[in-house]
Amino acid sequence: MCRMFGMVAGRPVSARDVLRDAPRGMRTLAHEHADGWGIAVHAQGGWLVHRSTNCAARCQRYDELAACVEGRLVIAHVRKKTVGEVSLLNTHPFQRGRFVFAHNGTVKDVNALRARTSADQLAQLEGDTDSERLFAFVLTFVDALGDTRLGVAAAVRALHSLGDIGTANFLMSDGTHLYAHRLGQSLFALAREGVSMIASEPLTDEPWTALPERALVVLPALDQQTAEPAEVPGLDELPLLRTA
Repeated sequence: MCRMFGMVAGRPVSARDVLRDAPRGMRTLAHEHADGWGIAVHAQGGWLVHRSTNCAARCQRYDELAACVEGRLVIAHVRKKTVGEVSLLNTHPFQRGRFVFAHNGTVKDVNALRARTSADQLAQLEGDTDSERLFAFVLTFVDALGDTRLGVAAAVRALHSLGDIGTANFLMSDGTHLYAHRLGQSLFALAREGVSMIASEPLTDEPWTALPERALVVLPALDQQTAEPAEVPGLDELPLLRTA
């Protein structure tokens, strides 16, 4: 499997502790999840996505980036491959225009995803992972509905209707919101002042809280009307969308 991390904040903040310095942070987890890494940061001009097939725990580039990353919205991933070879095209987070996506788990029935994925999205596949195909599946619903929030929620409902599809935790963002979905693997949330974090497992000694199975969480990073920083909710205010 893999490990992933997402963060939204009311102002640009550093993610150095969870990405690099914490004893159980992403860099430490990369000793086990050693098949590549990626960090996506949303800046004023859009996404900056850094990826490598190296083990993050032994990669100077990862070290340097993790030390200086600041943003209102960050998605990071360390990979332990199950489907698809170690290659840059198979390394998370994946990007399609304004969307980025990271997955933790293994989708057992990729054909079920393909059957409900548009030809346009299938044509944009670059690698051979189940993860990228899950991304294309979700984007198919976003395209059809013309709205990210409605599309992601519809995709999650459709995913659940497929039955025992496998494990499909994911983090996704359109640059204004962070979407976190739990299915089959653990997913935890942590609220600091003005900052919300989602991760595959607790990365620090702080009181992380497990998200419910089959839950979809939507966290704002930017106000869509004003393009100004949105108020980040506290943990007791996390907007859980039950899709079961």
